[in-house]
Amino acid sequence: MNPEEYKSGAVFGGGDFNTTHWSAVFLAGQSQAPEAGTALENLCRAYWPPLYAYVRRQGNSPHDAQDLTQDFFARLLEKKYLRLASEERGRFRSFLLKSMKHFLINEWKRGGSQKRGGGQVVISFDKESAERSYLQQPAEGLTPEHLFEKQWAMTLLEQAMERLESDYSAAGKGALFGQLKDFLLTEGAGEAYHAIADVLGLSAGAVKVAVHRLRQRFRETVRTEIARTVSTSAEVDEELRALIAAMTS
Repeated sequence: MNPEEYKSGAVFGGGDFNTTHWSAVFLAGQSQAPEAGTALENLCRAYWPPLYAYVRRQGNSPHDAQDLTQDFFARLLEKKYLRLASEERGRFRSFLLKSMKHFLINEWKRGGSQKRGGGQVVISFDKESAERSYLQQPAEGLTPEHLFEKQWAMTLLEQAMERLESDYSAAGKGALFGQLKDFLLTEGAGEAYHAIADVLGLSAGAVKVAVHRLRQRFRETVRTEIARTVSTSAEVDEELRALIAAMTS
């Protein structure tokens, strides 16, 4: 997948998908539902790194950014902000970013006098990975909002990759995925196809077909991941354009 494919949108082309739209959001807002915790975990896992990056770019230390991000999600549960997330509010990522801005303003007004976190983990996350990803971004030239968008795009693509790998492994094709996954990000040359073919015991033509199918599945998986947090199929296309813009900016 080269930059031109990002810009053209070819890697995120059309395809049928089963959309849950806002069902996960509504379920997460119902704290009494037994599935609420799982729904919130799955939904917010994609937004922890982007929100963490946003808070870090506001000038907070890694430790403070971790505490603030965790406390933000705790407030979502405590005050049931998720019940305010409705289809009329549009994209869930926009709702979360707006909510985070209000949260940080309130924290600033309180002067940080209230102890944060309390050591309780609300959403599981990889602290080191989130910080490494943040440090890989330019120190200048990206506003907190732009960094949030970029991290959102990167995290969503990573989740789509993980889901696709899981699907291939479940189908007994884990080795095939392991050999072909790099072709999702780069164009394959004839020599590369022949090398993989020798490893897998396939023809170069069969490898090329397998790469094409993998890319098609990846496009569908990305669309499915996005569809979880928007209201309409048209918004999926809009989010895809936003993702492409974030990855090429």
